[in-house]
Amino acid sequence: MYKISIIGAGNVGGLAALRLISERIGEVVLVDKLKGLAEAKMLDLKDSQALTKQDYYVKGTDDITQIKDSEIVIITAGLARQPGMSREDLLIKNAQITQEIAGNIKKFCTSSIVIVVSNPVDILTYLTFKITGFKPHKVFGMGISLDAARFANLIAEELNLSPNLVETVVVGSHGEGMLPLPRLTKIRGVDLDKFLDAEKISQVVKMTVERGAQIVSLLGSGSAYFAPSAAIADIVKAIVKDEKRLIGVSCYLNGEYNLKDIYLGLPARIGRSGIEQIIPPELNSEEEAVLNKSVKKLREHIEVIRKFID
Repeated sequence: MYKISIIGAGNVGGLAALRLISERIGEVVLVDKLKGLAEAKMLDLKDSQALTKQDYYVKGTDDITQIKDSEIVIITAGLARQPGMSREDLLIKNAQITQEIAGNIKKFCTSSIVIVVSNPVDILTYLTFKITGFKPHKVFGMGISLDAARFANLIAEELNLSPNLVETVVVGSHGEGMLPLPRLTKIRGVDLDKFLDAEKISQVVKMTVERGAQIVSLLGSGSAYFAPSAAIADIVKAIVKDEKRLIGVSCYLNGEYNLKDIYLGLPARIGRSGIEQIIPPELNSEEEAVLNKSVKKLREHIEVIRKFID
């Protein structure tokens, strides 16, 4: 049985814990610095067992040492976006939080796979990678798998069909810098442009890019957690069951698209060892230009958080 630690017991972390124990794929340790929060959620989850007819192990604590020897560590801790706030606005404060967490992971979980969820995810994954010193295939971020799911859902709504029939491709940074690729998106193997015209496709792409901000605005406080927690559980299941399945994650690039020393969202084959293969789709010149613009901003943000690494 895998030991899976979730650092951050807020909406995303708490719901991720529920999804993971429901899948029965590991023992879950929920950790939060806010005294009582993780323990309260643990008690609530335990009280659900008799109702759901499920047996599982979950622990809630404010003691970070309890993550020791976890096979998988998930970082959801950090400030949530507020209306009008971009993911980049969160950068400094969440970098400070991530710096401390990554140091503890390095100390207590020397052989773990680390999945970063906190935003801005591509930058915080880079920071976690640098601080832990772990191999790049064992440190990656959850981001564009969520974006791809949103893209699929919006297409499905437009066509009044199941999202499970839509195969989407999204690359780039998670958030406003993402690059949905309708050219490579298919519905049961048929190209998307056979179903939607160029104008409608453009609208759906725009809605996908803005979906996270839309949810933040409607909530008024906080950000999405149902779909992000589902994306976390999907990635963890692929690791634990060694599915070697293609999932979009924030990967460390070492030559893909002639880019190095940066984390960026790309499809990757996920299995027991983490990222087993990065599979970058071929881009046309227009798509490359959008991606490079996103990369430029990411490199600027890396310089901003460099002080947390050096």
